[in-house]
Amino acid sequence: MQRKVVIIGSGPAGLTAAIYASRAGLSPLVLEGPAPGGQLLTTTEVENFPGFENGVSGPELMDAMRRQATRFGAECRFSSATAVDFASRPFMVELDGSETVQADSVIIATGATARYLGLPSETALRGHGVSACAVCDGFFFRGKDVAVIGGGDTALEEACYLTRFANRVFLVHRRDQLRASKAMQQRIMANPKVSFVWNSVVDEVISDDEGKSVAGLLLRDVKSGSSSVLAVQGMFLGIGHAPATEIFKGQIDLDEQGYIRLSHHTSTSIEGVFACGDVADSRYRQATTAAGSGAAAAIDCERWLADQGE
Repeated sequence: MQRKVVIIGSGPAGLTAAIYASRAGLSPLVLEGPAPGGQLLTTTEVENFPGFENGVSGPELMDAMRRQATRFGAECRFSSATAVDFASRPFMVELDGSETVQADSVIIATGATARYLGLPSETALRGHGVSACAVCDGFFFRGKDVAVIGGGDTALEEACYLTRFANRVFLVHRRDQLRASKAMQQRIMANPKVSFVWNSVVDEVISDDEGKSVAGLLLRDVKSGSSSVLAVQGMFLGIGHAPATEIFKGQIDLDEQGYIRLSHHTSTSIEGVFACGDVADSRYRQATTAAGSGAAAAIDCERWLADQGE
């Protein structure tokens, strides 16, 4: 199979790229991966995506974007890219370990996933009081008590943002000192809404009687081994993100954290391979910024193909 454009990923970045590429007559193939729609599939309510004054559910938004892309000629396949070869054109993309697609150009939009603790109770309440994005969900916790897990810059940034809405913010850290930058530490220490819970880890997220929302956290002191309950209505993870770039190692340039390095706008280190969304963005990680970069990647790809006479 030969395609002008193969888009790897189907979150806001990938599907926006598909909309633009298909409207340009490039008939892109979109590889949806194991979780079509990306991280928004676990978001119950999106209130900051332009055009939805009353909000929209994450799955509903992604389904609408997918239908818009296919309307203009994009082909969305429930397949995963399991290997790539960018050594020469046409590029090679392996699907599900078996089929191979040749591509004149590739747009990578595989995203990044928040690191979670791995607790069953945490998974059960994800999107119902458990979140990894304060900017996305902080508004829903106005006047409530919440906890942020972590001690680095990400955790402290989440905590600072949440103080705009929450009544109290507890910063739970497994050590007795923070790992964040000095400036960030000074900022968080000076905020009267923030309390610190040192040398503690979360053993369980406690739900309410109906099992539909967070009611507290079961904490364990790593030094004494004693347990306690922290009464909060929300838990935010601030322990980092992991970009989905495993199959691109050795093929394109990645930074120290594994994010794709962009050499010019959305161009990667390989001509004809572009990247957009959270896989190349460790700063904003928002659906709107991902969508914008997806549009840019498709435009850059279209112009690059035109320059090649294709």
